[in-house]
Amino acid sequence: MTVRVTHDVRDAVAALRGGGLVALPTETVYGLAGDARSPSAIAGIFAAKGRPSTHPVIVHLPDAGVIDRWATAVPHWASSLADALWPGPLTLIVNRADDVLDAVTGGQPTVGLRVPAHPLTLEVLRQFGDGLAAPSANRYGHVSPTTVEHVMAELGEVLDAGRDVVLDGGRCPVGVESTIIGAWDDTPRLLRAGAVTALQVAEVTGREVSIADGGVRTPGTTAAHYAPTARVLAVEADAVPDALNEVVGPFGLIALSNVLVPAIDHVRLAAPANAAEYAFALYAALHAADDAGLDVVVAVLPPDAGVGHAVRDRLHRAAISGARP
Repeated sequence: MTVRVTHDVRDAVAALRGGGLVALPTETVYGLAGDARSPSAIAGIFAAKGRPSTHPVIVHLPDAGVIDRWATAVPHWASSLADALWPGPLTLIVNRADDVLDAVTGGQPTVGLRVPAHPLTLEVLRQFGDGLAAPSANRYGHVSPTTVEHVMAELGEVLDAGRDVVLDGGRCPVGVESTIIGAWDDTPRLLRAGAVTALQVAEVTGREVSIADGGVRTPGTTAAHYAPTARVLAVEADAVPDALNEVVGPFGLIALSNVLVPAIDHVRLAAPANAAEYAFALYAALHAADDAGLDVVVAVLPPDAGVGHAVRDRLHRAAISGARP
C-alpha cells in the first residue's frame, strides 16, 4: 500500500506520537521526521532512507528557546545567530547534551539543530512539543525532494501505510538544504553552503567564518550526493561548447536564462533568471530529467555568490556521483 498524504497537522502529530514517521515540508526541502528521543523512530528513518548509521541527522526545534534541551556550552555568538536567523535555513552544529541519542549524532559529541521556517512544520513542532529528527525525505544520496510528488516517488511504497503519513505543504520555497555552521567553539565554520551565506554569518556574529570542518561529520557533505539517475555535467558558462561535444543525442539543460546554447537537440529543464530561482528550480529539474528518461544533464553553474555558492556545491556533488544505478 502507498503511504497516505494529508494536509492536516493533527494527522502528522498523531503519527509522530504513535512512533511513526512523517514526511513534512520545510522552506528548504521535505524532511522525513521522527521523534528525536525515540531510538525506534530514528532507526525507522535510517531504514527508510538506506542511510549509513554513522551519518548524523539534524534535529528540528519549535523555537530557539528549547536549544538548551539539546545542547550545552553554546557559544554566545551562536545564540546571537540563532536569535537573528531562526526560523530559517540555518543549522548549527553545537556541543550535544548528555541525553541526546548517539543515533542522532552519529556517535559524535555534537548535534545539528535548526528551527525551520515553514508554517505547517512549525505548527507540528509546537504541537508535538519536542525535537524531530528530519533528514531529507528521499533515499540516501538521491536528489532531495521539494514537492510531495518527489517524496511519493522516493518513499511512497517504502513508508508504513498504516502508521506513517506525508504532510503536503506545497513546493519548498528555497529549494536547497540549510546552511550548516559549526558552532562548538569560538570560530564559526561553514560546513555546508545554503541560502544563509558566510557573509551573513560574519555580519551577525562579528567573526570571521572558517571553512575548516574540524573533523565533524556533517549531513549532506559526502563528495558524491544529490544524484539523479542521469549523468550530470556541471560546467561554467564559457565551457558549454566543450561540454556539448561530450553529449550524444538529446540531453537536459539547466542554465540561467541569459546563457545561450547552440540549437541542438535538448530539453530545457530550467531557465532561472538568477541564483535564487536556480536554487528553487534545481531539484525539480533533476527529477524532471529522470522522469523524461534523459541520460545526461548539462548544468551550467551560476556565479559563485550568495545562494549560487550552494547551487554550485550541489551540482558538483551530483556530477561526482556519475550516473546513479
